[in-house]
Amino acid sequence: MRKIKRDDEVIVIAGKDKGKRGNVKRVLKDGRFVVSGVNMIKRHTRPNPYLGTAGGIIEREAPIHASNVAIFNKETSKADRVGFKVLDDGSKVRIYKSTQSEIDA
Repeated sequence: MRKIKRDDEVIVIAGKDKGKRGNVKRVLKDGRFVVSGVNMIKRHTRPNPYLGTAGGIIEREAPIHASNVAIFNKETSKADRVGFKVLDDGSKVRIYKSTQSEIDA
């Protein structure tokens, strides 16, 4: 089970976008995330008439390393760490370390 999943709200804790919040759009295999509105880059693309794509400068999100983001706890309005707890029925759930409340509740 992963600590941070798709559609989790995260906050950037290091780097040029420190303090920005966004939702995880994609989780990459090498331990990086694509977060909406964070780590924006400008990509110069060439037009492709066969695919119908226009050229120009496109602004999009670049991946950010997992060590530079933390899950955002809405109860405390701060960054938090993720822990795991096994329930009585044997299922494993993610919890916030500071408040011990479930993330996926």
